[in-house]
Amino acid sequence: MVNIRECIVVEGRYDKNTLAQIVNAPIVETSGFGIFKDKDQQHLLRQIAAKRGLIVFTDSDGAGFVIRNFLKGLIPASQLKHAYIPDISGKERRKASAGKEGLLGVEGMTPEIILQALRRSGATIEGESELQSGAITKQDFMALGLSGGAGSSEKRARLMAKLGFPKHMSSNALLQAVNLLYTLPELQELAGQLEKENG
Repeated sequence: MVNIRECIVVEGRYDKNTLAQIVNAPIVETSGFGIFKDKDQQHLLRQIAAKRGLIVFTDSDGAGFVIRNFLKGLIPASQLKHAYIPDISGKERRKASAGKEGLLGVEGMTPEIILQALRRSGATIEGESELQSGAITKQDFMALGLSGGAGSSEKRARLMAKLGFPKHMSSNALLQAVNLLYTLPELQELAGQLEKENG
């Protein structure tokens, strides 16, 4: 497992699943073209990019480049890196037939090709201890009343609204997002402010 500091942006969940087996890094999906209209997701990506950088890792077909170009317009070039997969003909095992252009997507690439693409993008490869230090855990969420208790879903919803995060984020997605952007003391302070506001 290779540890990467930047957040990796992929098109969909199958790409995310493939990468998650190879790299230890935060991975966010655009939901394909869904990113074009999702202002909350765009805001979140801007925040993450400013804090730790983004690596765009889309398919090599036309649709992948449309999404990549959209993200280029959304995020400053200094906060963005680009990982490119080669044009390889074929279809993913889960699909009945090949895509429109007949090319394999990110999910169809071998671990070697994926790692090579990430290295070429200039990804920051880190030691595991560095990546994990100071991580906010599920236990921290429970201690702050953000999961596992009465009213925890309402508290999460208020926190997401305060931070400008997408409303539909799951508890795990929220945990990943706050880990990308905040330290535990910062999260504790935010939770305290919410308590006062809703006291």
